Amino acid sequence: MKADIHPKYHQAQVVCGSCHTTFTVGSTRPELRVDVCSSCHPFFTGKQTIVDTAGQVERFQKRLERSTRL
Repeated sequence: MKADIHPKYHQAQVVCGSCHTTFTVGSTRPELRVDVCSSCHPFFTGKQTIVDTAGQVERFQKRLERSTRL
């Protein structure tokens, strides 16, 4: 193998943008920033949070009710 062609491997700090949790992983970058991590993601926490913008959820619920009544 050729010498000096592989990237340097770091113990990277991962910082979550939502809950500000930090943990260490191996990476070629010294620091990683993520939007959602396993501490705050709904799949792992079991809690579902719905961000409603302009009543989209309510409109979807109404359409769903109309389609199930038929």
